[in-house]
Amino acid sequence: MSDDVITVTGSTPTRDVRELAESVAELAEAGDTSVAVAESLTGGSISAALAAAPSASSWFRGAVTAYATEVKQQVLHVPPGPVISMACAEAMATGVARLMGADIAVAVTGVGGPDEQEGQPAGTVLVAVASASGVREQRELRLRGDPGEIVEATTRSALEMLERQLQRPRTD
Repeated sequence: MSDDVITVTGSTPTRDVRELAESVAELAEAGDTSVAVAESLTGGSISAALAAAPSASSWFRGAVTAYATEVKQQVLHVPPGPVISMACAEAMATGVARLMGADIAVAVTGVGGPDEQEGQPAGTVLVAVASASGVREQRELRLRGDPGEIVEATTRSALEMLERQLQRPRTD
């Protein structure tokens, strides 16, 4: 697992969310790869970016915004336990890939702030990319900023990871 500390206050990203979503769209379409999303703290921002990308209807299968713990557990089959954990992010990613029949999925869970949750400080974010058969990449982020900045940085990081995995040869 990779653990990155990223300060989002005053930072200037090299690529914005729209550009990343367009790159994901191009790669998914070229690779005939279907994509799904499970998100919590981002509240739908990842799926909104993908839905607005070119030809989304040909490669974007859909998304689950699972903000409540019960939704994570009942819909995405996240096991009981902490939801601010890599185990939760991994279960969300594999669960939404299976639910949507997608080739690849990205999932995010974490603490957007301003208060801590489950003993984790605001800005703790877990991201996983998986297929229905297993996890392909995972990352823990420690972000700084207000809740809106944390959501934006999380959305960007999730799209970057999805893009990276779509650039790799398919194994399943």
